[in-house]
Amino acid sequence: MTWRQVFLLSGFSALVFLSNAKQKIFMQESDASNFLKRRGKRSPKSQDEVNAEGRQKLRADELRREYHEEQRNEFENFVEEQNDEQEERSREAVEQWRQWHYDGLYPSYLYNRHHI
Repeated sequence: MTWRQVFLLSGFSALVFLSNAKQKIFMQESDASNFLKRRGKRSPKSQDEVNAEGRQKLRADELRREYHEEQRNEFENFVEEQNDEQEERSREAVEQWRQWHYDGLYPSYLYNRHHI
């Protein structure tokens, strides 16, 4: 091969390589503009960033509030059911005691007794 063929071959291969690498090297225009707009860690935030963070915090607070409200409602329902069951058991026990100790008088004889 002559030096011209080597030069043309290397130039052509470099051109093919760069055309394929162009897609990997260069970024989209919107990404590039955002990249140049990035601020340093100590620079003040823009109003858009402050507003976006505020919206995120409000949304997180709202989700947290809904979660705790749902948990509280579930617990209140559970406690109410437990109290109802306990009340029912207590009422049944009192009814059984009254039936067992009933002496035929109403109100029962023990409560009508006169003390001297």
